[in-house]
Amino acid sequence: MSASSQPLSQKPSVLPNIDPSLTRKLLLVNGVNLNLLGKREPEIYGHTTLADIEARLTARAAEHDIELICIQSNHEGKLIDDIQHYGLLADASEQVDAIIINPAAFTHTSVALRDALLATQKPFIEVHLSNVHTRESFRHLSYLSDVAVGVICGLGHLGYQIALDYWLVNTYQIILDN
Repeated sequence: MSASSQPLSQKPSVLPNIDPSLTRKLLLVNGVNLNLLGKREPEIYGHTTLADIEARLTARAAEHDIELICIQSNHEGKLIDDIQHYGLLADASEQVDAIIINPAAFTHTSVALRDALLATQKPFIEVHLSNVHTRESFRHLSYLSDVAVGVICGLGHLGYQIALDYWLVNTYQIILDN
């Protein structure tokens, strides 16, 4: 059988015209109080822990030879330092190609987080577990949404997987079977 007539079960998972400068690294950023997932207000945020989310996403990324770097902090400056490092300051081979971020309460307050994301010039998707638009009015404001590639909210922990799948398909041109 010639290479051009492979059965469907043997089709390549990556298209041949992928950008060779990509590092195959993504950054997952989780903000304030997300270390409490599964314990804090499960009626709003669910019972899935942050460790569960990170483990699922890391495994899914690894299936496609993508490294997912996971960070969480309750400190704005630490998040900014990490975003700057992985997005701009690290050696080129260690920088990430894109970012998934749940800034949590920093969504509504942090111009500095916005500036750090913009400084990296890396595309990012903003994720929220709850539908912020059905909650208190102060949660309707996001300092990130207008500069994000997309915003996913209200889908619980599945929002993270949707964001990861977006990068797999649109950055790495991976054909997902599921």
